[in-house]
Amino acid sequence: MKILVRNLERSITQAELLELFEQYGQVDSCVIVMDQATGKSKGFGFVEMPHARDAIKAIKGLNTLKLKGVGIRVKAAEE
Repeated sequence: MKILVRNLERSITQAELLELFEQYGQVDSCVIVMDQATGKSKGFGFVEMPHARDAIKAIKGLNTLKLKGVGIRVKAAEE
């Protein structure tokens, strides 16, 4: 299941995001979208989890979590 993570503080790394989601189960991929011109984070990313059950737990558990002082928004990504 593909998950959209929005409102990420710009200094958060892919490794930090991966670690956060791995608390809920196996993660197939984790990507923070970067601005090609500046090389800096655009403040959102995607996480893919193979088991919907784990993905739903992660969405419920992490939505509105304050990460580095900013409340992140987590939801199922629309294909």
